[in-house]
Amino acid sequence: MTLRPAAADTATGTAAPAVTSPERAARRRPRRRKSSRARSQAWAAYLFLAPWFIGLFAITLGPMIASLYLSFTDYSLLSQAHWVGLDNYDKMFTADNRYINSLKVTTTYVVVSVPLQLAFALGLALALDKGLRGLSFYRSVFYLPSLLGGSVAISILWKKIFGTDGIVNTFLGWFGYEGQGWVTSPDTALWTLIILHVWTFGAPMVIFLAGLRQIPQNLYEAARVDGAGRLRQFRSITLPLLTPIIFFNAVLEVIKSFQSFTQSFVVSGGNGGPVDSTLFYTLYLYIKGFKNYEMGYAAAMAWVLLLIIGALTAANFLMSRFWVFYGDDK
Repeated sequence: MTLRPAAADTATGTAAPAVTSPERAARRRPRRRKSSRARSQAWAAYLFLAPWFIGLFAITLGPMIASLYLSFTDYSLLSQAHWVGLDNYDKMFTADNRYINSLKVTTTYVVVSVPLQLAFALGLALALDKGLRGLSFYRSVFYLPSLLGGSVAISILWKKIFGTDGIVNTFLGWFGYEGQGWVTSPDTALWTLIILHVWTFGAPMVIFLAGLRQIPQNLYEAARVDGAGRLRQFRSITLPLLTPIIFFNAVLEVIKSFQSFTQSFVVSGGNGGPVDSTLFYTLYLYIKGFKNYEMGYAAAMAWVLLLIIGALTAANFLMSRFWVFYGDDK
């Protein structure tokens, strides 16, 4: 056994005891055990995360990269893809009038339906926030349209309701008004889909209701002492403190509205009629890709839609600093 020379203690002037090799090995052993245990835990974490990584690369990133490549090709699903560069993107904005019309229809749908839906959801949340008995029941009932609104069954029912012999015309007939085919008229077909979107107010309503419950009641009490009425309380307390919730709901609903497909497909019979008045962007993408077999063009449309949604979301976040109020803001 070898001994290291004793090191002098600079503080006391005495020599420190020598450390032998077995003692050094004993001190290093816990560190090695700890590092091996950390490695085994890391491998266990990677093992549990493996299904997610497989899904990410095989189901999400892989198809995205493939669609990005196909957007620069002429690909029809039945033949080899041929590189055409930016021709698909150039054709969209210079030679495809239906594409431009689908952008207009979708933009109108989003600009009109999202504010109406959020306003209706906020109004109903304010009504339910008054200590209504059986609140849980009403909250569940009002949430149902959000679960069912995007289904094929509701879209078929909506088409019947606004049809020539539907409930709407029957109701109007009681007052001597002769109705029309609301879903078959170019002037009103899109508005029936907007009403359907507004009807699916359940999800933003529940979020608004949760936000209202977080506003301190002492703020309202202080405002009442100062003589503020309900309208002034809403403008000066409720609305500013709900701006983060409004912003959150607005971002989600804008994204979801741009992706709407089922309602237009079912109500129009899959062609965006009448006269392309309900030709949503996603429906036209479907027509190009799976009816006309222009998959390269459809892939380019998908990437343009991604850029549009991303740009609008970024713009919302940039503009939020001017109107969204957080509790820690000064």
